[in-house]
Amino acid sequence: MRFAHTCIESIAVALPEAVLTTTEIESRLAPLYTRLRLPEGRLELMTGIRERRVWPAGTRPSDASAAAGRAVLAKSGFRADQVELFIHAAVCRDMLEPATASFAHRKIGLPATAQIFDLSNACLGWVNALTVAAGLIESGQIRCALVCSGENGGPLVEQTLSTLLSAPLDRNGIKPYFANLTIGSGAVAAVLCHESLLPAGAHPHRILGGFARAATEHSELCQGDNHGTEALAMQTDSEALLVAGLALARQTWGDFTAEFGNAFDRTICHQVGSTHRRKLYEALGLDLTKDFSTFETLGNTGSVALPATLALAIEAKAIKNGDSVALLGIGSGLNSLMLALKW
Repeated sequence: MRFAHTCIESIAVALPEAVLTTTEIESRLAPLYTRLRLPEGRLELMTGIRERRVWPAGTRPSDASAAAGRAVLAKSGFRADQVELFIHAAVCRDMLEPATASFAHRKIGLPATAQIFDLSNACLGWVNALTVAAGLIESGQIRCALVCSGENGGPLVEQTLSTLLSAPLDRNGIKPYFANLTIGSGAVAAVLCHESLLPAGAHPHRILGGFARAATEHSELCQGDNHGTEALAMQTDSEALLVAGLALARQTWGDFTAEFGNAFDRTICHQVGSTHRRKLYEALGLDLTKDFSTFETLGNTGSVALPATLALAIEAKAIKNGDSVALLGIGSGLNSLMLALKW
């Protein structure tokens, strides 16, 4: 897919204030560690994640999504009433019906004339939503879109801790729950527009296009669902998921670079942990010094992870005007989408 006229006009994150450290998680798991004779410190050692953020109790995904939406509109040159499309693109949703976008739409204060819907595709949802919005902009159906994701991983972490401390699991039995302890919370939003709406002299941050691939034979490797009314549950075959994910990433990267080349100033991948990043960059033959990471302090924030890292890299001036940027997206399913930006 290629886009000729779509720009990211602004991008912003909204992060919880409360921090949950990996040390604190392992302290709470001390009875399990003692029973199974596991060494403390293994979670941070294996993932590189020191801490993650946690929303206050009672926070809904729409609250998080709306916080990011308000934050990006505060930075944007567009008013809320100019938004013609609003997408909530997170894994987390308030409920099955209505769409979480309905609640976030009201909380942000968007116009009744905006088309709204949820788009969910595991950790890839926000990047998928960019392509949907860009397609509508390119076709002339709309001129301005707001894409938000708000993930609340706290209930998953708490349910996982409860399960690990109460269920009679052995060392092999705890493996499917390990990835849950890397999950964090956060929100991100971007305003997209047709280049013709940018002020005279403004530098355009363009979405050039991308390439997507699916490997749905691996859809059983990471599965999550509701657990009761408020909690979440997820089980992951982390080792098999990594192997399959790397294979899919290599295939997608080959197609992607055939279209857009491989001379990028900065590459940003989905934030899982240190092992995933190292093996991904090795598999694709990429320079690790061009990476920008946030997993160390945010953990894996699902659909928020990659775009929030993009936003924080821009804030840190690690991405400058004119830089070429590759977004390396991957999500359970398995699905991969890689996008090329000209910042």
